[in-house]
Amino acid sequence: STIKTAIKERSMSRIEMVDLDIDDPDIQNMFSAVTAMLGRVPNSYRTLARTALVAKMLVPFNAVVQREGAGSVLTSKLKEMVVIKTSHINQCNYWFAHNTSLGQAAGITEDQVIEIGTDEYIDSDLFSKREKAALLWATHVTLNTAKKDNGVYEQVRKEFDEQEIIELTLISSFFNFFNRVMDSLQVPVEEQKEVDKIKSSVHLDPLKVKDYLATTINNWPNNFPKPNPDW
Repeated sequence: STIKTAIKERSMSRIEMVDLDIDDPDIQNMFSAVTAMLGRVPNSYRTLARTALVAKMLVPFNAVVQREGAGSVLTSKLKEMVVIKTSHINQCNYWFAHNTSLGQAAGITEDQVIEIGTDEYIDSDLFSKREKAALLWATHVTLNTAKKDNGVYEQVRKEFDEQEIIELTLISSFFNFFNRVMDSLQVPVEEQKEVDKIKSSVHLDPLKVKDYLATTINNWPNNFPKPNPDW
């Protein structure tokens, strides 16, 4: 297949990453969308491109849930605080590095990043009440203690309405998922210069999401692979 012949890099990853120049229109469409909506094609999506028909469905959700501008009511800054907290608790170096960079572009300071990585944020003067509540919720979602701790929920409910709480839960849960994917596959972090390309994608243009969805529909496959029962 074109994927197998275009793979050139393994690095420290358990899964070989797809080359950016692969001769596959479907994957190139996904790569173009990732660049347009997420700022660059990171190693995460070069890895996920090995299952392109599945991964291409992830791209628009990743963009919309993480960034402001295309339907989310939370700011990129607040959501990046949640992502950084989630990734720090999970000790996921890959997404901690990427979202520290994106967080800086969204207005998170270096001192705030350091404080997010501790339990001292709750009493810190560096965060607003809403930011503290968001970080508290991210902590409990990540530790899976949110489901039983009504006291924590009530604290969060004082600062956020129901739609906002759903978004907070989605962004933390999404990065719990993404943390585990990158760590399980040992996807390596890019050089800092490459990571920092993410900074251009703080605000999401909804037309880019629309264009991607339209292109995906217009190029919908006629055939899909069937699971091999012998695998």
